[in-house]
Amino acid sequence: MEILRSWGLQDEVERAGMPREDVLAVGVGTSLSADDYLRKAAAIAEDAAQSPTYTYLCSQDVLEVIMRRVAASAADVRFGATMTDLRIEPGGVAATIVADGAATLVRARYLVAADGSRGTVRRRLGIAVEGPPPLGHMVSIMFDADLGFLPPGRRAALSFVRSTPGGAIEAVDNRRRWIMQTGYDPAKGGSAGDFTEEYCLAAVRSAIGIPDHPVDIVGVMPWLQQAVVAAEFARDPVYLAGDAAHVATPQGGFGMNCGIQDAHNLAWKLAAVLRGEAGPRLLDTYAEERRPIAVRTVDESLVNAMITAQMMAGRLSMNEAIEQQAGRRGSEGLVLGFHYDSAAVVPDGTPAPAPADPYRTYVPTARPGHRAPHVWVSPGVSTLDLLGPAFTLLTAPGSGWAGVPGVRVVEVDSAEWAEVYDVGEQGAVLVRPDGHVGWRTRSADHAELEKALDVILSRS
Repeated sequence: MEILRSWGLQDEVERAGMPREDVLAVGVGTSLSADDYLRKAAAIAEDAAQSPTYTYLCSQDVLEVIMRRVAASAADVRFGATMTDLRIEPGGVAATIVADGAATLVRARYLVAADGSRGTVRRRLGIAVEGPPPLGHMVSIMFDADLGFLPPGRRAALSFVRSTPGGAIEAVDNRRRWIMQTGYDPAKGGSAGDFTEEYCLAAVRSAIGIPDHPVDIVGVMPWLQQAVVAAEFARDPVYLAGDAAHVATPQGGFGMNCGIQDAHNLAWKLAAVLRGEAGPRLLDTYAEERRPIAVRTVDESLVNAMITAQMMAGRLSMNEAIEQQAGRRGSEGLVLGFHYDSAAVVPDGTPAPAPADPYRTYVPTARPGHRAPHVWVSPGVSTLDLLGPAFTLLTAPGSGWAGVPGVRVVEVDSAEWAEVYDVGEQGAVLVRPDGHVGWRTRSADHAELEKALDVILSRS
């Protein structure tokens, strides 16, 4: 949501999505209408203080319409096209693209493979994945039903139900469109073919708790629940991003966020190299920075999946289940507190925060490698709103940093900012185009800034 805000899309996405207060909750019960159903909402007031925006739910098919429009304004976006051949050549790649029966040869210096967990590029390159075997054979049942009879206290983005066959009910529009996630066990003779319309109707009605409730099945999609990470994120000139590079379990909702962060990290580096502003070594930092974050994210999603498995197997009481599920919904430490250690970061010798619960607890810091912390600097304006697609130098008024060539200098007149960013009266923080701190100093030394830029951009 912070990245979408930086693109000017936050308000539009929020209008297209679901009310935050209604759906940022988790529930558990025998069914949605059972007497034992328990619900617990997220601590919005507590967690939202860490950001100018906050966790939000918007159906992917709705979000992609917005994203497509923005992408098409800046690039040639083609639908209904398939890459049928890929060759790595001296100085780049050659790909054959087929659309409407016609083949086109496309040559490029770099290729970003964002073709999903079942994509072909990673396999063509012979890059393996690391992680446990598939955790389960899953089926998503999208259905249309009026659940307005459920009281507000039962509205949740995600509800786990121990019905037959049991699973999770997810809100798509929180009005009539929902998804039930359930599964089958091939070892016990189950298969995706078991999910006939009759079977799906019975499963959904069992989850709702009303045997004859009107339900229309919209679609059925089998999938594998996995927790794997590619052994390599890059093999020049090809870079893996999103589910092509890492596949998390659905528990926690980390997959799309992690993939968008991949692209956000890689795009400015590709642009800097192609414009001749950075050395090619900068691109090596993509894998150095993103793969450790992907490993940690996938591992945490696996922990969430194990808690869910215990709950669905009845090894947790309803009270234990709701406490554990709700306790893992808040993940600010994971989502906001991660940091990069690479050649594109100039360390300042300070230690990283070490909260007791690094999954749940986020500690704001402007230490190099970390996300630039959010601080309100004026009504409705965050420090994150001061950043842009170029390098930004944040400093106090009158610190002596005005007029630095090639860098946007922004003076921040805020006592809270000075405390959180910890640079003193003459210091500054250099923020990379992806919003992560690249360098921090407590003195106005332009020569040191130039050296820092040379290091970050791999300029010899």
